[in-house]
Amino acid sequence: MTDLETSHPVSTISPSTAGKRAGFTHSRRVQKWTGGIFWYISLIVISAAVILPFFWMLATSLKNPQEVFTYPPTWIPKVFHFENYIEAWHAAPFARYFTNSFLVAGAVTFGQLVSCCLAAFAFARMNFKGKGLMFTIFLSTTMISTQVTLVPSYLIIEKLDWIDSYQGLIVPFIANAFGVFMIRQAFMGIPDELEDAARIDGCGRLRFLVQIILPLTKPVLAAQGLFAFMGNWNSYLWPLIVTNKQEMRTLQIGLRYFVSQEGSTEWGVYMAAAVVVTIPVIIIYFLVQKSFVEGMATTGLKG
Repeated sequence: MTDLETSHPVSTISPSTAGKRAGFTHSRRVQKWTGGIFWYISLIVISAAVILPFFWMLATSLKNPQEVFTYPPTWIPKVFHFENYIEAWHAAPFARYFTNSFLVAGAVTFGQLVSCCLAAFAFARMNFKGKGLMFTIFLSTTMISTQVTLVPSYLIIEKLDWIDSYQGLIVPFIANAFGVFMIRQAFMGIPDELEDAARIDGCGRLRFLVQIILPLTKPVLAAQGLFAFMGNWNSYLWPLIVTNKQEMRTLQIGLRYFVSQEGSTEWGVYMAAAVVVTIPVIIIYFLVQKSFVEGMATTGLKG
């Protein structure tokens, strides 16, 4: 055998085999392309189902009462009635409602982050007798519906004389079992070697938590903070029960109060008020969107 024959061997693949391989590759490409098209169509349909109600709300907020009930309905108003927003703002004390909602949601978010971080650190980084059983009991409270504890919580708030007060709106939601669970999973992902090195340098547990763990778990904290803020911003049932005075109402109660005051609802004005209530949540979500997605992606199920 010559060197030329050795360095360039002759292919032994038959034409029929090569044709089958080419056909298989082509079918896989078609299958992948078809699956991609189906995936994008599904995303478009789901996105439209989510976005259309918001678009309808925005369009209705700019219509007059006659155009709201025209048939067939129009998506784009013929004339933009921005005065609906002015009327909605002055029809009810929305400035007070905004202040109450921001104060309550912000205080609950801060309180939940503090309490959840401390509890999560104890369950994730400390060893004590009965930790597993205690965590299981603590986590099982997430299966209890809020309506089940509504009456006992109200009786406690009434005994403490916290009706029509910020304490009654904030304190019952400072602790959150799901938040402890999610932050605990993030804390358990911190290597033990990092804590050992910090202790050698004279770092205590609280300092290790504040200066090392919390900066490393910012995305998870942002996700939990967003959950806490949105949950309390949209809260309706509890503020309805523990507030009687108008000056203590939150935005969600204010919207319902707004409709009741109007009697026959002016949907253009009502939708303008709904847009105003929705805008802060959308802005906050876009500000923390990257951290929120990263936090949900990096929160594992260790332990």
